[in-house]
Amino acid sequence: MRKKLTIVANWKMNLDLDQAKTLAKVIGTEAKHSPHTVGIAPSFPFLLPVSENLQGSGVLLSSQNVASTENGAYTGEVSASQLKDLGVQTVLVGHSERREYFQESDAIVQQKIKIALDHGLGVILCVGESLELRERGDEESFVLGQIKAALDPVSAEQLPSICIAYEPIWAIGTGKTASAAEAERMHVAIRECIATLYTKTLAEDLSIIYGGSVKSGNASELFTQPNIDGALVGGSSLKMEEFTAILKGKV
Repeated sequence: MRKKLTIVANWKMNLDLDQAKTLAKVIGTEAKHSPHTVGIAPSFPFLLPVSENLQGSGVLLSSQNVASTENGAYTGEVSASQLKDLGVQTVLVGHSERREYFQESDAIVQQKIKIALDHGLGVILCVGESLELRERGDEESFVLGQIKAALDPVSAEQLPSICIAYEPIWAIGTGKTASAAEAERMHVAIRECIATLYTKTLAEDLSIIYGGSVKSGNASELFTQPNIDGALVGGSSLKMEEFTAILKGKV
């Protein structure tokens, strides 16, 4: 069965080196006493020093991105094999900021997932709708469409290496959060979709986490929902006391 809870810090393009190392060390210490699975996704330049500060903590080292191609003449890209060499265990794929700012299509997301899995990396697949889609009532069909496209090449044997992060775009960095009931409804729909694509057992085992202005003040209600298995935390993961409060369950 899936583990409760999986809490991943996505630092995005924030922090300097000293801040990243200090925060990683604190999170690593707190994670040893947490019942949750904890991960950190720092900026590319800080993957190695953060990894060194997480030694023995059990915290998963995640990458915020991965190239959709293998090694070669791709200036500015970082390959799955290079990430493996740095000790990376999981990669974020399909985050709305990548889709929106860097025009990453469903086809690119699909290719990144395939390459990551081929190299033995776990994948946190990010999906989510805009406010416009939600107001039209099209949020469910859109999100499930993203999932079907992304997982098309993923076999049943590979699915356990996938974690899905539902992140409504309108709730990322805005201070707005989907209510626990709204988030739960989408998580139920996602799990039912996975059961249709694969099996009910695989769907039950799949971790589906929520992202979108998660903080200590709303984490408790979100985590009590039966189909919400954790969180992908952005801004709150940059605040030492806020993030450690979530890990300690002080919510």
